[in-house]
Amino acid sequence: MSTVTAGPTRRGRARGRGERSVGSSILLHGTLVVASLVALFPIVWLILTSLKPRDGWLSTELTFFDNSSLGNYARVLTETQFPNWLLNSVIIAGLTTVIGVFLASTTGYAVSRFRFPGYRGVMWMLLITQMFPVAILIVPLYNLMAGLGLLNQIPGLVIAYMTVAVPFCAWMMKGYFDSIPREIDQAGMIDGLTPFGTFWRVILPLARPSIAVTAFYSFMTAWGEVAYASVFMTGEETRTLAAGLQQFVGQHWSDWGLLTASAVLIALPAAVIFLLVQRHLVAGLTAGATKS
Repeated sequence: MSTVTAGPTRRGRARGRGERSVGSSILLHGTLVVASLVALFPIVWLILTSLKPRDGWLSTELTFFDNSSLGNYARVLTETQFPNWLLNSVIIAGLTTVIGVFLASTTGYAVSRFRFPGYRGVMWMLLITQMFPVAILIVPLYNLMAGLGLLNQIPGLVIAYMTVAVPFCAWMMKGYFDSIPREIDQAGMIDGLTPFGTFWRVILPLARPSIAVTAFYSFMTAWGEVAYASVFMTGEETRTLAAGLQQFVGQHWSDWGLLTASAVLIALPAAVIFLLVQRHLVAGLTAGATKS
């Protein structure tokens, strides 16, 4: 009888494709932990400084809840114009979000579905308006607002913010609408819907991820912007949060207690909006990247 000699056997389980070694996993997780600590440190420092007593921020020690109090928050809400600045910012950000989403979605749908005279001009306009930095646009916008009597007026600042938010959001919405089959539009029209009715009742509900991204971008454009708010809203009653916080910084002094407490209060609405739309952000931002 012939004997079969067994070949050399592998020791241990072979690593599958895509699996990392132990050393690679340790290095990867260590890098992620360090990156997370670096990202969280400014936030922790901000919160701890806001909880320190008055002039306690002069200490260089990073203490955790040592003699902490809410005195800075009480001062911000009762001794400053912060509530008025907050109201102005909420109104401006809300109007920018609502009007910006409406204009961006209707513009994106129009350039996605229809070919009209001036189509290429509209597409080029959406691209070119994103090429200019804010510093270049401040002077012409200021002259325009002054001529229209919109300086120190909420509608004027809303219009200025929409010049930033709408072109980018319209281009993004176009990419999402391109990924929706045109047969859905045709089915809506067969059922008797007008083009706007098809857009409003059929297409818009399908575009919720992209609408969420558009709303978030429009809100953040108005909520945290400084340059336009500082130039266009110089009156005490019309200042926004971004412009109002400059009152806490002087040439030879800075009240870090008020600044950090205000920064925490300003960050809370943005964090809430992000939590509400975060599950749609990835789908909305990657919409239109690939086509089937």
